[in-house]
Amino acid sequence: MRKTTLVAMAFSLMALPALADPAHGLWKTQPDDNGNFGHVRMQTCSNGKICGGLVAAFDGAGQQMESPNIGRAIVWDMEPQSDGQYRNGRVWAPDRDRTYNSRMELRGSTLGVSGCVLGICREQQWTRLQ
Repeated sequence: MRKTTLVAMAFSLMALPALADPAHGLWKTQPDDNGNFGHVRMQTCSNGKICGGLVAAFDGAGQQMESPNIGRAIVWDMEPQSDGQYRNGRVWAPDRDRTYNSRMELRGSTLGVSGCVLGICREQQWTRLQ
């Protein structure tokens, strides 16, 4: 009986890293200053924190477009907190070519992504696609 319990506990612990973070998935960004938006794939980075890279770019009319930023990290080093909060990360805004200290808040199928640099803050609401 005891051996069975130990084996079950070991399998339970092994399964924990496989659990996906609620922010994982594909997100549509809010249009930037140029009217363009993107699709960002959020996942766990190699350092165990949450990151996201641009997988597709769209113009203001919703047409997919070429972009040198495809594959580039948009969000990185987000540390999951409680209640859908993420802190101590970074976010890069392609329209301004600026990197901000960032945080995120997950609210159902919406991800609030905000960042500040030198007291100037921006926030976007991203929509879950998958």
